[in-house]
Amino acid sequence: MMEILDYYLIIVNIVGFILFVLNMWLHSHTANGQIGGLLTVISLAGGSFGILIAILLMDRKTKKDNVMSKVFITCVFVIQVITILLIKGYHADHITFAFWTFFHQRKILTAYLGIMNAVTFAVFAMDKFNAVRDRRRIRIVTLLGLAFVGGSLGGLLAMYVFKHKTQKDYFTTGIPLIILMQIVVIFI
Repeated sequence: MMEILDYYLIIVNIVGFILFVLNMWLHSHTANGQIGGLLTVISLAGGSFGILIAILLMDRKTKKDNVMSKVFITCVFVIQVITILLIKGYHADHITFAFWTFFHQRKILTAYLGIMNAVTFAVFAMDKFNAVRDRRRIRIVTLLGLAFVGGSLGGLLAMYVFKHKTQKDYFTTGIPLIILMQIVVIFI
């Protein structure tokens, strides 16, 4: 039997889907008729899944002007899934923030994250090198994707070591948001 939370989530995600489609229509047919603020509120209210489905079905092409919203929606979705699982009782026996113990017990995860962060750091460095020499750049989706799959700390470190991508909100806000999402996923 479905609970009130389930009905709420179904409704808010349908609303999120419809609002995203409306926002796309407004973006293509009007000069300033977008409803991005309302989409943000709906996503934070639990509608991120509906918006994410709309993005995957209708707006898969990533452009510089929509990267931040896609990073935001994806991170909010993952955090909301974890939160819903916690509310419904699907969680570990205890939640711990004993980082060293946690990573010491999970050597494969630690090795994976170490490798991903080193690779991400190197790819950000290569992109900076290519930018300085006016060569072919690494795609934004690739850089953010590497951060998303575990290289977020390496990406953040490279941003500030090389002073690269520090003026782009989809990196300066997106990567810390990805880090927050990964902390929620790993430790809760």
